[in-house]
Order: sequence, then structure tokens, then C-alpha cells
Amino acid sequence: MMAESTVTIHMVSSLDGFIAKPDESVSWMESKDHYEGGHVLTDEEIHTFMQSVDCYVMGSKTYEGALRLGWPYSNTPVIVLTKRPFQSNRDRVSFYSGDIKQLVEDDLKKRFKNIWMVGGAETATNFLNNGLVDDIVISLVPIILGEGLLFFNEIQKELTLHLLKSQTYRDGVVELHYKVVKE
Repeated sequence: MMAESTVTIHMVSSLDGFIAKPDESVSWMESKDHYEGGHVLTDEEIHTFMQSVDCYVMGSKTYEGALRLGWPYSNTPVIVLTKRPFQSNRDRVSFYSGDIKQLVEDDLKKRFKNIWMVGGAETATNFLNNGLVDDIVISLVPIILGEGLLFFNEIQKELTLHLLKSQTYRDGVVELHYKVVKE
């Protein structure tokens, strides 16, 4: 029997909580800052992390953005949540338009141990409001956008978080890893 699954939301956010500009652009995610005391990821660390994720879940706009920016998910299974018709020439990409709680509880958690929800805001909100999230990893880019698409928008209840880890990087990005406290 497979060990218990973990569902992690990972988002990149501006300091003021936006994940995209009003025009949905994300070019600001490439930090121009330089923090001498920060960690520099090695290719080996990146490879080890990518190998640890068993499945990615994302909304259709995030999927379209990943296709435009260069597909970073290799051959890891990707489930795209959408109500729009899509097709993919990638074997490991599938599309889902049903109940997300049923998808996660009855399908994904039975097949995958390390599930990462990587965007966007509507999908993150649905996961949080349905109690499907175990961890939240947020990478804060040193920029204030002032407006755009909020990461946390219309969350229906207060969620208590426990900080598991923090990491600063050479480009000024700060990554915070929280456990969602289940009550």
C-alpha cells in the first residue's frame, strides 16, 4: 500500500501577493536582485526535486503559460483542470472538468504520493476551500506589482499554517514552506 499522499500548492508571488500582472504576464518572476548570502540551486538539486514530484495539477491558463514559456514538467503526469476543450500531444497530460475533491481523493491520492498544484489562483482557491491542501510553498519575488491577479482570493475560511522551512536564494527570492494545520 502506498504511503499517505501530500498535496502541495506551489506559487510564485510578488511581495504584495500577486501571481500575474493584470494582462496575465509573468515576466517579472525573473528576479534581478542579488543577495550575496542566498543559496544557488545546483542542477543536481533541481533534478532531485523534479524527480520527487509524482504529479502536477494546474488550471488551463497555467497550462497555456507553461506551453508558451517552455514545458518544465518533463514526463511527469500533469492534470489540467478546465471546462474548455483541449488536446495535447504530450502522453502524460490529461484534462479534467469534474469535481476536484473527487479527482484528488478518489484518483490522485490513490496513484501518487507527492502531488503539486502549481497554478493558478482559481485552482488554488478551489483546493484550499475544499480542504485538499497539506502544504503551501510560496516563492516571494522581490517586487511589488501594485495590481494583478491575487494568489489568495476569496478563501472562505481562516487557515492556520505552521512554518516548516524557509530558504533565501541568491536572486533575492525567499521561499516559505508551510504545513496546513488540519483542525
